[in-house]
Amino acid sequence: MDKLMMMAVFARVAANGSFAEAARHFRISPAAATKHVQMLEEWLGARLLNRTTRRVNLTEAGAEFYARCVPILEEVNDLRHGVSSIQEQVKGTLRINASMTFGVTYLMPVIDGFLREHPEVQVDLTLNEMIVDIIEEGVDLAVRIGRLKDSSFIARRLAPCRFALCAAPAYLAEHGEPLLPADLAQHSCLDYAYRQSQSNWTFQGPEGEESVRVQPRLIVNNSLMLREAALRGLGIILSPTFVVGPEIANGTLVPLMPDYTPTDAGIYAVYPQARYLPLKVRLFIDRLVSHFAGEPAWDRWQTEPQQRDVA
Repeated sequence: MDKLMMMAVFARVAANGSFAEAARHFRISPAAATKHVQMLEEWLGARLLNRTTRRVNLTEAGAEFYARCVPILEEVNDLRHGVSSIQEQVKGTLRINASMTFGVTYLMPVIDGFLREHPEVQVDLTLNEMIVDIIEEGVDLAVRIGRLKDSSFIARRLAPCRFALCAAPAYLAEHGEPLLPADLAQHSCLDYAYRQSQSNWTFQGPEGEESVRVQPRLIVNNSLMLREAALRGLGIILSPTFVVGPEIANGTLVPLMPDYTPTDAGIYAVYPQARYLPLKVRLFIDRLVSHFAGEPAWDRWQTEPQQRDVA
């Protein structure tokens, strides 16, 4: 049995002289209250109470133990209320981890609004391209992109993460367009260093899933650098649309192989557990969900006509 509960039941019995009253207070049966005290006595190796059919009195050992355990129970109760208060206050440090590209491009409006609404919160944001250990790094939540592996963490979907195969008009004017996944083997491809299936690009086509292994001329661990390389006409990239959507919309990058759709993923808020989640974390996650609700702005090019000038 829980020793703290044993002590609490004993203290209640000692203070009121009644097992029945202690049982009502803790919403347990009188037999369970008696069992708690008996187990405490066995653990201590001392009789704490003298019981008769009418009265319950403290023994000498019981009086000594009661005098010492009451301050402990009060301290534990104060500690519990203090921790609960921290959990329910929107204050303190909120530690967030996100990918460099997504964080730089899209997170600041969310953080800005959150900090303005909650002036007693400080945000500690770390941006990198590799997945960090949330527990080891003391992170409250991480914004992760991709197809999540099974884990004990909670993942709340924020938005779809679609991918686009694209290149600059200048590259296409010089090298032509790939029409099939197999054609990519004859093209200059630019790849992301931390792709889960390194250099294997997968598409859903008319005949089902097709995967092609490309031989990248350039491998970079940052999506913004890859986009810059593509804009300079160095080759073809397979990139999240949150990275290249605006460039596709304004025509500086051209989407390729319309009959072959790259495999989608998702953008998630990931955190250790839902139970006992601090209020500041819960409110920030809710703000993320609200901010990214609906069709992402970076995917509007898919429903709007694009400019195109292959010169």
